[in-house]
Amino acid sequence: MRALLKESPGPGIVLREVPLPRYGPSEVLIRVHHAGVCGTDLHIWEWDSWASQRLKPPVIVGHEFAGHITELGAEADAAGLLVAGDLVTAEGHVVCGHCLQCRLGEGHLCRRTSIIGVDRDGAFADYIVMPASNVIWIDRMPTEIGAIMDPMGNAVHTVLEADVPGSTVLVLGCGPIGCFAVGVARAAGASLVIASDLNPRRLELARAMGAHVLLNPQHDDVVARVRELTAGDGVDLVCEMSGHPSGHAQALAAARIGGRVNLLGTPSSTTEVDFARDIIFKGLTLYGVTGRKMYQTWHQMSRFLRAGQIDPRPVITHRFPLEQIAEAIQVIKDGQAGKVILEVGS
Repeated sequence: MRALLKESPGPGIVLREVPLPRYGPSEVLIRVHHAGVCGTDLHIWEWDSWASQRLKPPVIVGHEFAGHITELGAEADAAGLLVAGDLVTAEGHVVCGHCLQCRLGEGHLCRRTSIIGVDRDGAFADYIVMPASNVIWIDRMPTEIGAIMDPMGNAVHTVLEADVPGSTVLVLGCGPIGCFAVGVARAAGASLVIASDLNPRRLELARAMGAHVLLNPQHDDVVARVRELTAGDGVDLVCEMSGHPSGHAQALAAARIGGRVNLLGTPSSTTEVDFARDIIFKGLTLYGVTGRKMYQTWHQMSRFLRAGQIDPRPVITHRFPLEQIAEAIQVIKDGQAGKVILEVGS
């Protein structure tokens, strides 16, 4: 089969013919239809400090995908929950089930998590093997949408970890997940959704997903505008998606007294915080978001999608065949893309 492989240390990803993966008794073989390209894949392509410390080439990359089941292991088949031909996506974090976090029902925080496309072979290929327990049935949902349920799930987790109905929400950072967060906040009943980003293209995508107000820190005082829009109080919830120190500062300042800041963006440097002024005396709640809750987030997301309350398609801006991974990476680097999709097969 074809696969995009991180063959050896150093920049780039190569297309290779590799053996079809073997599946075990509790696993399924999935024919990939669509796959999503994200910032993690860019890190792997560029072989930055994170990638060079985490990956052990050779490994097939890609962790966002959807397709149909072609084969089932004996145990997966006997369970009777999945059959060949089912359209599916999958939770890309494979967890141990035995550590304290898993036993407390917090598998998304598993200490032994193995991530497809990072720690084990991933989805930028004609086929992928997944544990049946990780597979999510998408019914008649288009696989292009199924392929982006992983990043959408990050947005669902970030937003719905707060009491959203009737609330005011600020989304800082409107990459694809930030744009999804705008749509989730609207679907969950927020009365005001404010989106902030330096990139005008991304702000337009946030508008398409339902943002009431768009702010650009290049010419808007974000905190002052947030207070103006909230009668001086600040917002109930900040979803910090940028991971930038300036975004952290704005998040803490824009949240109302007693408000909440949910942090998904991953910093590449240390942020200085005045804990007394910005957190303790404001009575803020901070929540660090890791992946998707297994499997609460997936069920919440599926229900929003099936009800038509969230339509993520405005965020999809580019589609490429598997062979054009370099072009897919480049449009992400250029900053003019929303969600980039690889069209793999059918």
